[in-house]
Amino acid sequence: MSKVITIIGSGMMGSALAFPAAENGHEVRLVGSPLDNEIIDACIATNRHPKFERDFPSGVKYYKVDDWQKAVEGCDFVIGGVSSFGVDWFGEEILANLNPATPVLSVTKGLINLEDGTLISYPDYWRKNLLAKGIDRHICAVGGPCTSYELVFHDQTEVAFCGVNTAELKMMKEAMTTSYYHISLTNDVIGLESAVALKNAYALVVAMTIGLVNRHHGEGAGLHYNSQAGAFYQATREMTRLMAMQGGAQDSLNIGIGDLYVTVYGGRTRKIGILLGEGKTYEEALDILAGVTLESLVVARRVAKAVYRKAELGLVSLADFPMLCHANDVLDNGKDAELPWEAFTFDHTK
Repeated sequence: MSKVITIIGSGMMGSALAFPAAENGHEVRLVGSPLDNEIIDACIATNRHPKFERDFPSGVKYYKVDDWQKAVEGCDFVIGGVSSFGVDWFGEEILANLNPATPVLSVTKGLINLEDGTLISYPDYWRKNLLAKGIDRHICAVGGPCTSYELVFHDQTEVAFCGVNTAELKMMKEAMTTSYYHISLTNDVIGLESAVALKNAYALVVAMTIGLVNRHHGEGAGLHYNSQAGAFYQATREMTRLMAMQGGAQDSLNIGIGDLYVTVYGGRTRKIGILLGEGKTYEEALDILAGVTLESLVVARRVAKAVYRKAELGLVSLADFPMLCHANDVLDNGKDAELPWEAFTFDHTK
């Protein structure tokens, strides 16, 4: 049955989801955030997102943020397409004023660190703030190894939708599944949301190894995989420990590892990681990538801050997270990107 799906936030991932939704015969209403007026203008003028190389399918309508309430009238569910920098805006302006009966699926990846070192998901963060306003709402979320431009390209994509309301998840899966967009379902919200957020910090460091090869051997040296694989392996070890700390399920961790792979080899995080590995300072790298949204840096800092706090409380050992600590030192303490390789080794002999 045809549905009406409203996407709020016309960034790359929110906009990319318009493709499977519209291609399934649904009416899609793409709404810009307060920062997206130029994007919506371009979509209206060309029927194409300015960062995509393919026109939107038929059935997509465009709205500026001032018309968001009109865009959600009669819709079957809302997809929240804001970046992590728009989390508070989305919660305060949209979720707090949206009909509580309207299901919501968020694409925003990230975690919030609390004072005691606890890391909570964005759906939990929104729910906590909404409950304080007397609004009882659960938010579903999507995670997995998926870059927006590959989804638009129709490359085969495996993701998972998570939430506490199984009926809502199944409805959304039916609406969004295509021959190239495949959806698993789970009630493990904290596990899935943690896995796909944690990988951002680690993808940053894995990508540094590519830049380090360029620095030491010249850009003509080509790609070399031992260092990338060694860093990838250490990243999965630390993600496993963090997921145990979060209480997430194994399948959620597996999705996060898949997301780590695609982020290293196809994401924006790769770009800044390579620049840092080549010897650029954090400030220099940001200047080079001016205008690029780098949510991975937000996640890396929050997760590191949470782990440092838990270490202060005697709940974890920093020795178990040398790669995460390294990422934090490169970003905030001016440390060179050279990885602490010996800290990754272990000795399980008796």
